Amino acid sequence: MARRKRVIQEPLKLQVTPPPQGGRFQPLGPRRLAEITEAAFSILEKIGMADCPADITALAVEAGADLRDDGRVCFPKTMVDDIIAKAARRVNIPGFVEDLGLTIGGGNVHIGTGGAAVEVPDQAGGFREAQLADLYQLMQIVGRAENIHYGVRPIVARDMPSPWELDLNTGFACLKACPKPIGISFDNATHVQSVAAMFDMALGQDDAFRRQPFCMGVIVHAVSPLRFAQEGLEIMKAAIDAGMPLQICTAAQAGATSPVTLAGALAQGLAEALAGLVIANVLKPGFPTILAFMPFISDLRTGAMTGGSGEAAVANAAAAQLLLNLGLPSTVSAGMTDSKVPDAQAGYEKGYTVALAAQAGADMINLSVGMLGSLMVASPEALVIDDDMCGAILRSVRGVELTDDALDLEMIEAVACGPGHFLGEAQTLARMKSEYVYPSLADRKSLQDWQDAGSPDLVDRARDKVDQLTDEPPDHLPPDREAAIRAAFDIKLS
Repeated sequence: MARRKRVIQEPLKLQVTPPPQGGRFQPLGPRRLAEITEAAFSILEKIGMADCPADITALAVEAGADLRDDGRVCFPKTMVDDIIAKAARRVNIPGFVEDLGLTIGGGNVHIGTGGAAVEVPDQAGGFREAQLADLYQLMQIVGRAENIHYGVRPIVARDMPSPWELDLNTGFACLKACPKPIGISFDNATHVQSVAAMFDMALGQDDAFRRQPFCMGVIVHAVSPLRFAQEGLEIMKAAIDAGMPLQICTAAQAGATSPVTLAGALAQGLAEALAGLVIANVLKPGFPTILAFMPFISDLRTGAMTGGSGEAAVANAAAAQLLLNLGLPSTVSAGMTDSKVPDAQAGYEKGYTVALAAQAGADMINLSVGMLGSLMVASPEALVIDDDMCGAILRSVRGVELTDDALDLEMIEAVACGPGHFLGEAQTLARMKSEYVYPSLADRKSLQDWQDAGSPDLVDRARDKVDQLTDEPPDHLPPDREAAIRAAFDIKLS
């Protein structure tokens, strides 16, 4: 099919919306917050976690954990309190371009991608298997989108012939496409050091990645309910050895792998998240670790995961509140619409789930942009539409700002007694771009102007925006370093 003619002609500018301070929305009142937190501590102390590898169990017991007769490792509250007190409260993740780096923690809201979609939309209106070129395109958009702060791998490239080639080429495609902080997963621990060595080559110096760790290791450390993922813990050890910041994930599904009540699901999920934090700090105290506490919801009529439900919105906002209350860097999930196309259902499900998580002060919101079909599909058109949406959501988190000149009574009197409008006032001109956010895709024309323009559809405008953001290749990876990587590794990206 012939390439669409690009109609958006503005030059590309790399600018990112500063992360606003969230936390004003608190779905849990003080009593519920305390009770769920205490329940999580009790779960860790009395029930504990199963399937902890023997070497890590020995380290945990030495640090104060208890080993039950049935092999479950329990963590006394005093031990968990001590680790929380010593854990990293802020995690600095530089970008490949260092100035695009992030400081995670304290309720400053960052928007990002994530997931493991296996399909993408095709040209005929259906779907096809995701490929490495699709990952590269999506991460190019992430790198240039104004309201997306980081890029966790959103798809699994199904054209990679082996797990090693998948991990290697996922890391390469993400770093080449996106100058912002990125995150990738690993099939097994043996791949981590080699990928870190590739990152050193990209930065142009031995051990450079340890000094500029622009990539997080996104690690599923828990298998719900209340079991460690042994391979995940091995990957965690390897990532720590490589100096790779951790984003450790638990994603129990309420009514299936966690209790059906939101309170019960939150208590179990918080316990699993804290168990991962304990292990990370037992392995290396204070290591930069972000807790990805992502309570998923079941549609109990079918047992399928529903990412766009109201319950998902409030549960993930509550997860953000629980971790913010403990002072720990947080990641939650939102934007996981159940719609298969970027339609009205996708819009409203993404809108309220992302907005509630942001208002609650989630430090990072994974899966929040570009995903469709309950995480099975990643769409470049949805990604740019969601970026537009997130601009408005991040502005709403800022709230009403009371600056020194915000309440200028002399100006109000002068306008009221004079021209009768504020359009020509110096304050209006000075603040029109800082006080207000303007969409790049959403249509604000009058009805007549919109009709005169041919009644353009949002998805068509999104396709044009995708073309604009991906027409020019990224240039942050120097050609000589890329050539060295290609000579040393089996890079599949053409």
